[in-house]
Amino acid sequence: MEIYKTIWRLAWPQVLMMFFHFLIGFVDVWVAGRLGRDVQACMGLITQALFFFLVVALAIANGSVAAISQSLGAGLRKRTQRYIGLGLETGIVLGVVILGLGVVFEDLFLDLLQIPETILPIARYLLRVYLYILPAYYLFAITNAFFRAQKKVLFPLFAMMIVTSVNTAGDFGLGLGLWGLPGLGYKGLAWSTFASILCGTVFNFWLLIRAKMLVRQSFAPWRWIKRAWPYLFQVAWPAGLMQIVWHSAYMALYAIVASLPRNSVVALAGMSAGIRVESFLFLPGFAFNFTASILVGHYLGARDMVGAKKVGYRVMFLGLTLVSLMTILLWLAIEPIAGFIAPDLQVKMEAINYLKYNMAAIPFLLPAIILGGALTGAGATIYQMIVMGTSAWLVRIPLAYFLGHIYFEQAKGVWLAMFLSMIFQAGLMFYFYQFKDWARFAMRRN
Repeated sequence: MEIYKTIWRLAWPQVLMMFFHFLIGFVDVWVAGRLGRDVQACMGLITQALFFFLVVALAIANGSVAAISQSLGAGLRKRTQRYIGLGLETGIVLGVVILGLGVVFEDLFLDLLQIPETILPIARYLLRVYLYILPAYYLFAITNAFFRAQKKVLFPLFAMMIVTSVNTAGDFGLGLGLWGLPGLGYKGLAWSTFASILCGTVFNFWLLIRAKMLVRQSFAPWRWIKRAWPYLFQVAWPAGLMQIVWHSAYMALYAIVASLPRNSVVALAGMSAGIRVESFLFLPGFAFNFTASILVGHYLGARDMVGAKKVGYRVMFLGLTLVSLMTILLWLAIEPIAGFIAPDLQVKMEAINYLKYNMAAIPFLLPAIILGGALTGAGATIYQMIVMGTSAWLVRIPLAYFLGHIYFEQAKGVWLAMFLSMIFQAGLMFYFYQFKDWARFAMRRN
């Protein structure tokens, strides 16, 4: 029982953090729905696109969690501090590079999304503002990972509370023009996101300095960087490629929905609304994903291979039990919830159709998410990439096109393809976690 108490102590602040993360997306789409179905459709699409641009940040964050948690498990504090400095240096450089590439290839990116011409100006404006905040967003994601790896899970919670508060106030104030603020519509939603991430990043840096995690010796000499960088890269590049593969698959899925033979805009808006409701379930799953990463990393740092494998399964069991109960409760109130976030009747019904398939897939989605986190803590992100990439591009996308465009000729085919791909993904993840020697990816002590 003691291990379950440890898991819960690490998990509950991260579950709460993910709840605030859910509130950000929920409020964005709710306010967007009050501004029209075109804005709601664009908000979901471009928000997903933002995560595509964040893949490098998430890759560095995964590499940092593996390196820092294993270093702490081995009792190497100086190595921990230096990996913090290395992560920050890498994050700021790559954040600026991705910003530049995003601005240069903005038109090409929008063309690839197959956005209907009627909503293209809205999508273009949202994308441009989201690109501007990328460097700060990179640092925000990476610094949160630093705290998690050290089991300081309350710090990311506080940061997310600040981001949620600023974003919500901006959405209602600048988006809808409440409290005497100018009603900027969808432009207000974009700048609310910008301001909220900037505030969260500043707060995290203040915490790093105050907690003496970011000190002079965090910035190591070049000879140390040359020896330390290969491990960070070894973990980060498969994690980054996995994020690219996964989010590009979501972009392809949005393009398939946007180009459906019938009711494409309604389906796109319904998917955007449905994802926001669904995130109430899979975001807590990511909290347990983070918890599995932390604990597996610490166990492997202490050279306890058997304990590392067991703790991954225990985190999965606890997370799956909690989220399955949440799924049942949410389904009992799905109609009023969907109506709240999507006031348009057609969009509401499509959102419910989307959720019917994706909520049924939760028992398959959660094990894949949580065990994937355990692989991240071990540094075995190559296995996670294989599982996610195969299920996304070899199963989900071809099946979504066939069922959505050819067999059913409507959105139901896409939703069914998502359900079937999650079953395949869960089975493949269990195979890699149970039968592959993923502990060999852990760092050596020296």
